[in-house]
Amino acid sequence: MLSLVVVGSGFQLIKTSLNVTVRDETGNTVGGASVQLFEKEEDYKAETNIVAEGVTDDKGFLKLRELKAMSYFVIVRKGDKDNSDGGERTARLEEKRMNKVTIIIQ
Repeated sequence: MLSLVVVGSGFQLIKTSLNVTVRDETGNTVGGASVQLFEKEEDYKAETNIVAEGVTDDKGFLKLRELKAMSYFVIVRKGDKDNSDGGERTARLEEKRMNKVTIIIQ
């Protein structure tokens, strides 16, 4: 007689995520900055249909989870500073990976 015992595996399924670091024009990290991601340029321009959003922690860091493997348009703001002078689009995210981006606001 043959018995098969299945033990729960310890692997963790990694979902596509984006680690965002926000810095100011002098290179300091910016806590409390709002971050919004958009799939389409027209949504980005109209600031509608946000697919993911959050606020950076005290160290200027935000992790956005369960994203599609694609490029996103991004708006980052804090007070009178934003990223409108560049960095409005991420590179294509790699599927099932923790992707990273640094956004400069000024």
